[in-house]
Amino acid sequence: MKPRILLVNPPVYDFTAYDFWLKPYGLLRVAGRFRNRAEFRLFDFLDRLHPAMETPRKKRPDPFGRGPYREETIPRPAPLAAIPRRFRRFGLPRAVFREFLRKEGPFRAALVSTGMTYWVPGVRETLQDLQDLAPGAPVVLGGVYASLCPDHARTLGPDLVIQGDALKPLEEIVGLAPAGEDVPLWEAYPRLRTGVLRLADGCPFRCTYCAVRLLAPAHVPRPRDLVFQELDLLRKRGAEDVAFYDDALLAGPRDERLDFLERLASTPQTPRFHTPNALHARLLDEERARALVRAGFRTFYLGFESASERWQEGSGGKVSAPDLRRAAENLLRAGADANRVTAYLLIGHPRHEAQDLEDSLRFASSLGIRVMLSEFSPVPGTPDFEAARPWADLDEPLLHNKTAFPVFRLGGDEVNRFKDLARRLNERR
Repeated sequence: MKPRILLVNPPVYDFTAYDFWLKPYGLLRVAGRFRNRAEFRLFDFLDRLHPAMETPRKKRPDPFGRGPYREETIPRPAPLAAIPRRFRRFGLPRAVFREFLRKEGPFRAALVSTGMTYWVPGVRETLQDLQDLAPGAPVVLGGVYASLCPDHARTLGPDLVIQGDALKPLEEIVGLAPAGEDVPLWEAYPRLRTGVLRLADGCPFRCTYCAVRLLAPAHVPRPRDLVFQELDLLRKRGAEDVAFYDDALLAGPRDERLDFLERLASTPQTPRFHTPNALHARLLDEERARALVRAGFRTFYLGFESASERWQEGSGGKVSAPDLRRAAENLLRAGADANRVTAYLLIGHPRHEAQDLEDSLRFASSLGIRVMLSEFSPVPGTPDFEAARPWADLDEPLLHNKTAFPVFRLGGDEVNRFKDLARRLNERR
């Protein structure tokens, strides 16, 4: 008989959370490698199609499948007590998970996905319930928090913490050897409205605020046929919108990327595509812009962060103001909707003074596109994590919080001033 393995994507404890095409992609990819060797049960606390995911009627999903989670206000943790915002638990009720464990167990093992380092309270809640109601199942933590804060993760009491894709210890716990890479286990969801894809793992750039190089040191393409098999599975499962999780979607041999986009454009019944992890503006020439639009991409996010040359040179030199101008012009000429082209700009960075944030916001908005403030979160292992230490005790993962750290760095009034400016600039468009 095949072993029964539990997959869990925990709830989120945070000031804000919104389904921006969020899926536990790493967890599903690991499970896909054991496909047909085990019987899987998935409990995703953030599955908005679950019958128990009640959300306020005034908060409807947007046209591309994004939307709010069920939420409940809870007391702020002591390290975040000074932040004047409501703290909430997002996701399915705890009682629903506990009943799921009673009905679906026992399990050979429980694999728990982890996301942001400061979402640790949801992981702790999940482990408590597993220890209470599935005591015979070894608990394995993997994902971002487990990889970047392994020592802290071990204090929660799991049986195994996996860093990156080191799966050999997992094989020993589940008693199975994985096959080669297969498509993620999307069939674990009873219903799908949105999905995600990756063309490659890793990123060739080395931005000082980003941990991709720590999670995936090399930029490695996935087999092209496997990507299209995954797209076909997503389509059959009902996905109407698919977000590319690539950290460098346009990087790599230029002809290969163009060939991929042309093949995507010719694929029948293709979903709408989105780029929440941001496109590299420097790589967005006219031909790539036209290919993206033809292939069915509908939202375009551009990593910009700052127009300051001094700031860009000190953070990896990924993009410049002229790069952003050309990228925006190319997308708009190719037929992209200006309301769906957005430049990300960081707020709360340790080198804020060098960033010229107000001028950077005004410049990006002057290109006829939207601007969005991306709140800086100190990411363990990055140069900017160490630079952020003067403003917070970063040995406490809760203080990596993206809502909290900009307030520590700039003060609440200054953060609100920049947010109001971004809102006004978008409204003037």
